[in-house]
Amino acid sequence: MPLRTRSQRAADFTPSDKPTEPALEPPTAHFSLVRSFHLADFLTLGNGVCGISSILCSMQALVTGDSAYLWTALAFIPLGGTLDVLDGRVARWRQKSSLLGQELDSLADLVSFGVAPAAVGFALGLQTPLDMAALAYFVVCGIARLARFNATVASLPKNASGKVNYFEGTPIPSSLTIVGLLAWLLFTHRLGTGQIPGGLYHVSPGLALHPLVLVYVLNGTTMISRTLQIPKL
Repeated sequence: MPLRTRSQRAADFTPSDKPTEPALEPPTAHFSLVRSFHLADFLTLGNGVCGISSILCSMQALVTGDSAYLWTALAFIPLGGTLDVLDGRVARWRQKSSLLGQELDSLADLVSFGVAPAAVGFALGLQTPLDMAALAYFVVCGIARLARFNATVASLPKNASGKVNYFEGTPIPSSLTIVGLLAWLLFTHRLGTGQIPGGLYHVSPGLALHPLVLVYVLNGTTMISRTLQIPKL
């Protein structure tokens, strides 16, 4: 079963379970924004921190050439995925959900499962202009996927309990499959130190790409698909 974002899990609440609290508390005290956070929101922010840390480690790998930073960058992404699962469970357990929390979740997911995997791919050598265009396409698909869900969740078909029947396209945490693939290739020494599976394909004089980058294109395309409907279990 694909990982679901907290925004998607928020749709699982029946109308009677949904809190009616506003997105933000009135600014009546210092640090009113922080005071409005629930426990689940702090877990969501932890997810975002994991994504940012992964990106910074990818940058360090580029600067130092130390593969340990690549492993750390890869490890931070599933750690963020774990926090992404936990924040939804905590929100259901405490019956605390808000518009602020849903927006935080989408932004954190974009960093951890959109930008961070693309940064790792770039650090591993997917650096030609066409590679970069493919990585940008992947991130933009993640942005569109999250925006579409946030805008349409209220109108998606639901069953008698108020749960959505299916997901339109794969959720953005599905990029964990790319992370797993990159980790396996790195572990088996098929990737790294200038070696990239599939080599370099020259599309035309002056334009080339690594075929490996096409996994990003495929994953991004499945995220924005409207015909791909994944039944919700």
